[in-house]
Amino acid sequence: SLKVGVPRENFPGETRVSLVPSAIKPLGKAGIELIVEAGAGLAAGFTDDEYREAGATLVNSRDDVFSQADVIAVVRAGGANVETGGEDLYRLKEGKVVIGHLDPLSHPDEITKLAERKVDAYSLELLPRITRAQSMDVLSSMATIAGYKIVLLAANELPRMFPMMMTAAGTVKPARVFIMGAGVAGLQAIATAKRLGSVVHAYDVRPVVKEQVESLGGKFVELDLETGEAEGKGGYAKEMGEEFLRKQREAMKKVIAESDVVITTAAIPGRKAPILVTADMVTALKPGSVLIDLAAERGGNCELTKAGETIDVNGVKIMGPVNLPAQVPFHASEMYSKNVQTFLLHLHKTGLREPDLSDEIVRDTLLTRGGDVVNDRVRSALGMELLNPPESEKPSAEEPAESNDASEETSSEPEQNEEAES
Repeated sequence: SLKVGVPRENFPGETRVSLVPSAIKPLGKAGIELIVEAGAGLAAGFTDDEYREAGATLVNSRDDVFSQADVIAVVRAGGANVETGGEDLYRLKEGKVVIGHLDPLSHPDEITKLAERKVDAYSLELLPRITRAQSMDVLSSMATIAGYKIVLLAANELPRMFPMMMTAAGTVKPARVFIMGAGVAGLQAIATAKRLGSVVHAYDVRPVVKEQVESLGGKFVELDLETGEAEGKGGYAKEMGEEFLRKQREAMKKVIAESDVVITTAAIPGRKAPILVTADMVTALKPGSVLIDLAAERGGNCELTKAGETIDVNGVKIMGPVNLPAQVPFHASEMYSKNVQTFLLHLHKTGLREPDLSDEIVRDTLLTRGGDVVNDRVRSALGMELLNPPESEKPSAEEPAESNDASEETSSEPEQNEEAES
């Protein structure tokens, strides 16, 4: 049978676990056995006894997990765990497989370290945006958690209540919440803020999401801006130019001035988050208002955001929370586990030892193999020669090669999105 190891997460403040007890039975039916480090799930609310009763093998040593398992399933490793991930490098022997958040586009140098260990590393952030990969999509799962939690944090900091109340002491007006970005996190934030009783306005560069915003009870803010190029591959927002962002900020300042809470959710994989709220725009907020930045880990959508801190600017609180899914570890772990479980079963079915590179799910997520970086998006970030360059960059030949749509899609410049990540 294939053995999958679940170590305790060693990233500071990480409370999630990569696989929960409910995943053991379906994996077991496929011949996959779990080896779990004692205490791996405690912070998320899953006891060792639950793992043991479900059929997992519990071991007390981290070294035992890495030595006994063929596959190591983690929440954070590689570029997603620069602080402490290096402690596990010596434990990774040739031929092992690593699956999890690896953040390869932000920290490509960390991926070369995995390549040097001659392991097969799969980054779940790079899953293609296709229908059959939806059940493996960790970015959407964790963005759902983050979008929910960020509204609760804002409500806790705001010195007024969210819902309208009619009492003997008078009528309490509802809070006005403005959400910038209507990706997965933004839509969940809209739904949560509406459930709490606030008046919700939302904006996105893609006019097509207006219907989704309104279906959740929000009011879509329409600006007189050219947005014809705003939507990219898979329905996600593309990164816009600086001139567009400047005009957007000018138009947004009026909306922000009328808001009690501003929530920003625009993040671009592998790049610094775009500045949506400048220091000048913050001056439009009333004292007592709250601005909470979901892109704090990527540099922030607000010019004044400090990751992991809450600062006061003339009575306005600017919050830069990090790793929000870890603040809801039970359900975040359940959702992440389901993604990993589905991905594992797919790899097991298509061939774990000899990856099927004709499958775009496998091809797009595989970063390293045989001591080399094999993912062109990461190779590009490292300045390396591409293995499958776009057709326009390939040398001409007497006989044109047969078209290969799959390889062309892989090697083309990836679309950027403005959806929040975790």
